Amino acid sequence: MRVLLVDSNHPDPALVREAAEVLRAGGLVAFPTETVYGLGARLSDERALARVFEAKGRPTSHPLIAHVLGEKDAAKLAASWPELASRMARAFWPGPLTLVVPRAAGVSAAASGGTDSIAVRAPVHPVARALIAALGEPVAAPSANRYQSLSPTTAAHVARSLGDRVDVVVDGGSCAAGIESTVLDVRGGVARVLRPGAIDLPALRAIEPTVAMAAEAPREDQSRASPGMDARHYAPRAVLSLAGGRGEALAEARARAAAGERVGLVLRRALRDEPTESLPGPVRAEALGDDPLAYAHALYATLHALDADGVDAIVVEPVPDDERWAAVADRLRRGAHR
Repeated sequence: MRVLLVDSNHPDPALVREAAEVLRAGGLVAFPTETVYGLGARLSDERALARVFEAKGRPTSHPLIAHVLGEKDAAKLAASWPELASRMARAFWPGPLTLVVPRAAGVSAAASGGTDSIAVRAPVHPVARALIAALGEPVAAPSANRYQSLSPTTAAHVARSLGDRVDVVVDGGSCAAGIESTVLDVRGGVARVLRPGAIDLPALRAIEPTVAMAAEAPREDQSRASPGMDARHYAPRAVLSLAGGRGEALAEARARAAAGERVGLVLRRALRDEPTESLPGPVRAEALGDDPLAYAHALYATLHALDADGVDAIVVEPVPDDERWAAVADRLRRGAHR
């Protein structure tokens, strides 16, 4: 695995071309986006796509996301491009919104999990855009990590998860959003969120008031139109436990520490100087804040750090039951599923 260190805002064209040549030759390139690091392959290269699934240990029924520069390129991958897709693309592209549309006949079914749809997005990150432009065609990419494990927000996370399964890692620093794109199914003129993400429901509904959450998740043996729909996903190595409240989180952390476990504790607000907030030494507490965007940005990096610290369990204080927190709540729920 080679690591190419680039300036995230002004990537060296020579290094970007080097990474694009690896893709062109059938290799796998991990690269930063504004959400998380992606594991890229040429959308048109069936062998490279197969390598992506193999590297991740990912079922082939789970679709990838085709990364393009804009709406014009995205529409070429679609059998039809709904008016709703145009409105959403104009509002949020380039940016962390993935649109699910009918797949054009000439687009690889391998990238869509064998379904008749295709998931597309135009990233805003300068490195991702430079790589797509240098390649001159769409880059298919899921997150650059092993299947169901924590998504990577730094190049070091990619290296620890995938190692030599990836040919080149383009290191552009940490990802701004720190959480995956929102996936919106716009087929049939109906807008359904298949995966909540960096763009929240209120923002989507400002463009299309009828946007709704998908009612049902697919069974494990079913194909799906979006990544990130497994009951268990985004999981750290340590056991992730969702407490019923702040007091319960503190009590569980103390109990686990008393039983001999090394414990990570994820809170919204920092510990107060009160006896009820005191914790034993084996508990490592992290406060991520009361802002959903800031919390999302820090979430994966914090869970990665706690895993690297060797904790046995991570206890999490609940987040608000609010649409702005839907993506964070979704990742915590799936990461804790056992």
